[in-house]
Amino acid sequence: MSQLSAGGPKRPLRPTTPAPRQAKRAVASGTFGSALEWFDFAVYGAMSATVFPTLFFNKLDPAMGLLASFATFGVGFLARPLGGVVFGHLGDRIGRRNVLLTTFISMGVASLIIGLLPSYAAIGFAAPLLLVVMRFIQGLALGGEATGSQLMTMEHAPGDRRAFYGALMGMGSPISQVVANLLLVVLSGVLSEDAFMSWGWRIPFLMSILLVTVGVYIRVKVEETPVFAEEAKAPAREAISPIVVLRTHGWTILRLILAYSPIVITFYIVTVFGLSYLTGLGFTRNDTFTIVMISNFLSVIAIWWGGRLADAYGRRRILMIGSAGTLVAALIFFPVVDMGSFPITLTMVAFALVSSQFGNAGQGALFAEAFPTKMRYTGSALALTGANLIFAAPAPFLASWLTGLSGGGTLSITVFWVVTIVVALVSMALMSDFATLEGDKHHFDKRVAATLVSEPEIATAAPAEDGVTP
Repeated sequence: MSQLSAGGPKRPLRPTTPAPRQAKRAVASGTFGSALEWFDFAVYGAMSATVFPTLFFNKLDPAMGLLASFATFGVGFLARPLGGVVFGHLGDRIGRRNVLLTTFISMGVASLIIGLLPSYAAIGFAAPLLLVVMRFIQGLALGGEATGSQLMTMEHAPGDRRAFYGALMGMGSPISQVVANLLLVVLSGVLSEDAFMSWGWRIPFLMSILLVTVGVYIRVKVEETPVFAEEAKAPAREAISPIVVLRTHGWTILRLILAYSPIVITFYIVTVFGLSYLTGLGFTRNDTFTIVMISNFLSVIAIWWGGRLADAYGRRRILMIGSAGTLVAALIFFPVVDMGSFPITLTMVAFALVSSQFGNAGQGALFAEAFPTKMRYTGSALALTGANLIFAAPAPFLASWLTGLSGGGTLSITVFWVVTIVVALVSMALMSDFATLEGDKHHFDKRVAATLVSEPEIATAAPAEDGVTP
C-alpha cells in the first residue's frame, strides 16, 4: 500500500528542487494571464446579476430579464469546450506559448467591446446580440487559456512543485474576484445609481486593454515548455485529433469532469446566483460585492495551502477534502443566509468559497498528469471545459429558475447541489492519483518520476490502463 493511500505524506512540504528562471517566468505569465481572463469573467458574472437585466433585457419582466442575463453568462461556458478543443489541438500541435498569446489578446478585445456596447434603449436588439457574441468569444478564449496556462507553468515546474504551481494558476479566479468586486464596491460607493448604470459599470471592462498590454509583454518572455519541445523533436510526430483523445481517454475525461463538479457548481451558485439572491433578501449591492470580495480573498490563502498540500499528500485527496467542505456548505447555505445577518452571511459565503478553492488546488496537476504530453492540452481542456459546461454554465440559470418555480423556495436547488457533490465524492473515492503511478505511460515527465514515488512503490505499482480504477 502506498503512503498516499495509507495516509502518510508523499514528500516534505518544503520544496527541495530550485526553480529555474523559466519556471518563475511561467508562473508570473500564467498567474497574470489567468487573473486577467478570470477578471473579465468575474466582472461579467457580477454585471449579469445586477446591471445587464436592466440595460440589455429591460423589455422583459424582471424575473425573465434576470434569466435572460444569466443565459448570456452561460453562453461563455457553452463556448469553452469549443475553445478547449480548438486551442487544445493547436497547443498540442504548435506549442503552448503561441496559443496562449492568442487567447490572451482575444479575451481582452472582447471585454473592451463589451465595455463600449450601447444599451438596448440605444440600438435595440443589436445590443443583446452583440453582448452574446462577445461573451461567446470570451468563452472561446478562456477555454484555451485556463488549461494552457496551467500546462505552461507545470511543464516548466520542478517535479516536487507541480501541484503548487498549478494551484497558482487557479488563484487567478479568486484574485480576480477580489479585484473585480473591490473595484465594483468603490464604483457603486462613489457613483450615484444613475451614473453607475450609465457608465460606471463599463470601467472594469475598459481596463482590459491596459491589462492585456502588460500581460503580452510578460508572456512573450516565456519559452516553450521543455517537455513539449522534446516531444516536438520526435520523428514523424503527428498531432492527435480531439476525436482520438475522446476515444482513447474518454472514460478518464468523464471521471475528471465529475470530480471537478463540486468545485464549479459551488463557486457559481455562490458568486453569481448568490449576488441576486442576497440583494433579494435586502442586502445592498455594495454589501454583496463586499461579501464576495472578502470571501475570495480568504480563498486565495486556501488555494495557496491546498497547492502545497497537494504536492505532499496527493492531488485527489485535496480535491476530495475541498469537495467535502462544499457538501457541508450546500446543506446549510440557504438557511444560513436567509437569516439576513451580514457577518453570518459573510462567514457562510467565505466557508463555501474557501472549501471550493482549497479543493481546486489539486485540479491542475490531477488533470495534466492524466494524459501524455502529445495530447495533454486537448485532454485536460476537454475535462476542464466539460465540467464547466455541464455544471457551471447552467448553475446560476438553474438556481434562478428553480427558486422562481417554487415561489422563492430553495429546497430543489439544494437537493441538486447536494446530490451532484455526493456522486462526485463517490466517484473520486474510486479514482487513483495519477502522480503515484510512475510506470504509467501517461506520466507527466518520467525525468522527475523519482521525486514522486519511492523505489518500493515503483516496483509494486500496477498502473491502470487510463490511470483510474475500474
